[in-house]
Amino acid sequence: MIKTLAKSIREYKKDSIKTPIYVSLEVIIECFIPFLIASLVNDIKAGTSISHLVYQGIFLVILAGISLTLGTLSGYACASASCGFAKNLRKDMYYNIQNFSFANIDRFSTSSLVTRLTTDVTNVQMAYMMIIRTAVRGPIMIVFAFVMAYIMGGKMAFVYLFTAPVLGLGLFFVMRKTIPIFKRVFKKYDNLNSSIQENVKGIRVVKAFVREDYEMSKFENAATSVTADFTKAERILAWNSPIMQFCIYFMMIFVLTVGSYTVITSRGMDLDVGQMSALLTYSMMILNSLMMLSMVFVMITMADESSHRIVEVLNEKTTIDENVDGIKDVQDGSIDFVDVNFAYSSHAKKMALSDVNLHIDSGQTVGIVGGTGSSKTTLVQLIARLYDVTSGSVKVAGIDVKEYNLDALRDQVSMVLQKNVLFSGTIKDNLRWGNENATDEEMQEACKLAQADEFISRFPEGYNTYIEQGGTNVSGGQKQRLCIARALLKKPKILILDDSTSAVDTKTDALIRQGFEKFIPDTTKIIIAQRIASVEDSDLIIVMDKGKVHATGTHEQLLANNELYQEIYYSQNKKGEVLDA
Repeated sequence: MIKTLAKSIREYKKDSIKTPIYVSLEVIIECFIPFLIASLVNDIKAGTSISHLVYQGIFLVILAGISLTLGTLSGYACASASCGFAKNLRKDMYYNIQNFSFANIDRFSTSSLVTRLTTDVTNVQMAYMMIIRTAVRGPIMIVFAFVMAYIMGGKMAFVYLFTAPVLGLGLFFVMRKTIPIFKRVFKKYDNLNSSIQENVKGIRVVKAFVREDYEMSKFENAATSVTADFTKAERILAWNSPIMQFCIYFMMIFVLTVGSYTVITSRGMDLDVGQMSALLTYSMMILNSLMMLSMVFVMITMADESSHRIVEVLNEKTTIDENVDGIKDVQDGSIDFVDVNFAYSSHAKKMALSDVNLHIDSGQTVGIVGGTGSSKTTLVQLIARLYDVTSGSVKVAGIDVKEYNLDALRDQVSMVLQKNVLFSGTIKDNLRWGNENATDEEMQEACKLAQADEFISRFPEGYNTYIEQGGTNVSGGQKQRLCIARALLKKPKILILDDSTSAVDTKTDALIRQGFEKFIPDTTKIIIAQRIASVEDSDLIIVMDKGKVHATGTHEQLLANNELYQEIYYSQNKKGEVLDA
């Protein structure tokens, strides 16, 4: 885990190394100052000269100035290192997520990834900041302060060692009890964020069904559960304070009692006033260092589970080989499925697709119909390698899709997914996802083909109209048409529409299909649809049922010979038409 996280330090290694160096030098000087003050007290007691006092005073001021400068430098370097480390962590996670296949994405919820990129990274950042500064300062301060205290007070300094096992046992108890709680609470954090995200995204549905009270109750339950676990963890962590206070006051009482007794009884021979004051100063230094280490311990305990969650994302390897050196030229849009079987995971009890064998000629218009859950979408996702087959092969232009360079393949297989997504920005910005170098004329042509130009032209700003996040300021049908236009701008060899005209009226649907036949005759067009009317003019219709190809043929052939197709067709037409048929 540490090795994986350390890879994200990169350009901030210098600041990460400078910080403990600055801190170490600062601590050494701080530990030396009480020794000089004790000597100065003894010199004053012995009746030293004013010039000597001035010299010692100036020297102490210089040392204090150097210590302050080193402290400032360490703070600056620490801030740069920790913030830079967090920036790189987020960048590395985000970049790795971009490489995820659909199978990888299935492993993580959106809310979980958001929590890992925000809360978890912040926890690790705070822990790293404390490790390179506070965790370095504490032990060095304890060691040097103990050495100086031994020089000044002899065996009396060994009282400091008494606190180590007491503190160690206390911290061990706290860590053992809190780590399981933090593991549990971060999973609940994911659920809380999921509740918030789902509510905000579907706020219109919530209001339409008057479910505000239900959503608030759901949020309250999730928030209460998180609060309960955090409260339990904080109560256990609170034991740090009394344990530390016990150690602090025990040491202070011991030093004051035994030290004062020694000063009085030996009349300054075994321990004088200067040494006594130095011992008290070193006591506070050691105790403050112990308290800082306690804070570091608490932060590391919280960050431990966050670190594991971050490393899970960083170590997640895409299930699809990009094949950087693969074939980059897709000759045509022909498609072959050869003995294809597919399951979403190795643990799946059932295949999502079984024994699929298909041939689609380049330029054909192919319709896919079937009931909900018949794996229509799964079938077409294999063409663009959004998933890889479990067995068998999928070929485009006679070549196995695994042999293509992944980017080159997906540039030629353009998909309009079931869930149409538009991003915040202008209509032009969204269209240029299909082709970043598209001219205004090309965008207008694609929008005309997708029947989107007519409503865009009615907007006051036209193609410069701003689209809100998720496309909330356009209708479902308008969103679908914009997504189709975006896909057309790629000028693909294969165009896949996954139920992408469900929100448009039948007339517009027909106009879109007519435009395809007229303007992109050489592009293979695959249309998944619930309406038979959307696919009845197709060159080939594939009927899916329970993950298998149930039948293939033209509309007339299937209507005459296939019961499942007949059932779908008749259910969408009037009873009289059924009787006539």
